Amino acid sequence: MNKTEKQGLLELKENVALITINRPPANALSKETLYELQAVFRQLELNPNVGAIVLTGSGEKNFSSGADISEFGEMADRGTADVTLNRMHDFFNYIERFPKPVIACINGKALGGGNELQMACHLSIASDTAELGQPEIRLGIMPGYGGTQRLPRQIGQRRALELLLTGDRISAQKAADLGLINRIVPQERLLDEALKWAKQLADGPPLAMKGILDAVYQGSEVQLDEGMEIERNNVKRVMTSEDAVEGVMAFFTKRGPKFKGR
Repeated sequence: MNKTEKQGLLELKENVALITINRPPANALSKETLYELQAVFRQLELNPNVGAIVLTGSGEKNFSSGADISEFGEMADRGTADVTLNRMHDFFNYIERFPKPVIACINGKALGGGNELQMACHLSIASDTAELGQPEIRLGIMPGYGGTQRLPRQIGQRRALELLLTGDRISAQKAADLGLINRIVPQERLLDEALKWAKQLADGPPLAMKGILDAVYQGSEVQLDEGMEIERNNVKRVMTSEDAVEGVMAFFTKRGPKFKGR
């Protein structure tokens, strides 16, 4: 296991990377923690042997309880707030647009910045004991890492406003019903199931995965006709790849494909 400073752990499991937020007991997202996570993601983007990423928290109680409250005083300074928020928005956007699938493995509470972080991931799997929410309003503040934008897009405006304005927490089952997470499994099977899912994705065709992620996220920000143009361009790139030829040949010869990302 490779330790990345003191805030997070990185472990490579064949072609899957497991990142663990390591700030017990709450796994609070200090600026230092987020900067280190950003460095790890950039390292993994450049690693051709990694096809998918699982992001989780240490222990069994907290994925992440949110931003580090001890740093809130710094945000009273407008200049500091601008620098911090810009960098955090850039990082969360970077995860959302990451060219390899990123799965949030929610092993406990995902609150405030923790929920904003899992929303930036492409997919999410949670333990049956997990809780999610945006409780910032109860501190007299508001979400600052994209919560007011991603939550309405993922579950609808009225349901998002209810959570944002009340600060209420919801169960994993409620989150799944709303479409905020994809899957729920018992706590004792959570990490194994997350890694199994990531392995399935990592064994897939990298260029097609990247093309789908790019088309979905870029397309969601533009009008339908522009999104269709993004899709057409990505399809043309993917269809002329070696992987596309391999996939078709494997289908006709009734064997498993061996994708190389070319």
